[in-house]
Amino acid sequence: MSKKQDYKFYNVRAAAILTGSYVAGTVIEETHNLNQLIIYADFTVGELTDCDIKVEFSPDNNSFYQDSSEAIASGESTVSAKHYTLSATGKYRLALPIKDRYIKISATGNGTVTSSSLTIDAVVGIA
Repeated sequence: MSKKQDYKFYNVRAAAILTGSYVAGTVIEETHNLNQLIIYADFTVGELTDCDIKVEFSPDNNSFYQDSSEAIASGESTVSAKHYTLSATGKYRLALPIKDRYIKISATGNGTVTSSSLTIDAVVGIA
């Protein structure tokens, strides 16, 4: 049975028009002994082409490391900075394993930002 301290909700970014560069929301902390991050993104595309969300992690709230993905071909591993692209109005859920003290979630809009909106909420807990 889950305990209250095993589930923490954060409003990372209130509903707002996106900009043409990454803007960070409220940094999530207090993740000690928690291992799962759920991001809830409520996106209105407006006149944008799409929006990008990036997630960064830090042990000290000073140096942040962007989440990455790995592709393996012919025994060679290529690591790339990871971001999530949302291209249609909707409500999205992203789940990531965590073992970091601080988490920063940032978003940017691509195209004309008129009538766009993005809200980001997050939950950290035990999977």
